[in-house]
Amino acid sequence: MLLAIDVGNTNIKYGVFDGNKLAASFRVASHVKKTADEYGAVLTNLLSTSGISLKEIDGIILSSVIPTLNYTVCHMCEYFFGVKPLVVGPGVKTGLNIKAENPREVGADIIVNSVSAYKKYGGPVVVIDFGTATTFDVVSAKGELIGVIIAPGMKTALASLVTGTAQLPMIELEAPRSVLGKNTENAMQAGIVFGMAGLVEKIIDKIKSETGFGKLTVVATGGMAKLVKGEVTCINAVDRTLTLEGLRLIYDLNKKTEA
Repeated sequence: MLLAIDVGNTNIKYGVFDGNKLAASFRVASHVKKTADEYGAVLTNLLSTSGISLKEIDGIILSSVIPTLNYTVCHMCEYFFGVKPLVVGPGVKTGLNIKAENPREVGADIIVNSVSAYKKYGGPVVVIDFGTATTFDVVSAKGELIGVIIAPGMKTALASLVTGTAQLPMIELEAPRSVLGKNTENAMQAGIVFGMAGLVEKIIDKIKSETGFGKLTVVATGGMAKLVKGEVTCINAVDRTLTLEGLRLIYDLNKKTEA
């Protein structure tokens, strides 16, 4: 079985693949002060509850946007599973042609999502990842990553409002019934949710205008994807397992190359 690990700024996502099938997936909080033993103990318990033995894991791939956690997670993999993970980065084959001034600057999460979306949906395709940051990855019909847009995430915007003001409270993010807020909670929800919806529509329009793509598939992933899709017309699909599937594809590509 393959263990796919996606280290994000807020959460770490684990996916266990039995061949091409996602057999189980888990999500835990990212914390740079946690040790390899702590991460391993939690993951071992999660696997056990799904009936998966550590001995069944014979391959691991890691994608990370927190470099300081890489050693910890890699050590966890080698200690608990006896497997050295394949880390997505320079030298790893992805099949993606990155059209950037410095390809090394492109985040592993962006690369993995782009590979997955192009394989599954074809191109041109835009991946919108609603995470700690909201990213737009633009992939051409030839499988080229031709551009990336980075904006604040919805939870990041909310946290900024709460910590940067004296009276605004932490709220639940959901779409209010009206854009005209009648109380503080609804006013904040309207600004963040509808504001993100407007940002998404505007950026997709700009992408279409600048690229001249006649037909463009827009795929959303991440925690807030379903919420935003309900407020826009430009998102064609929500795919929560997009990143994990991309990791599997990259792992398989590199194993075939080795063979």
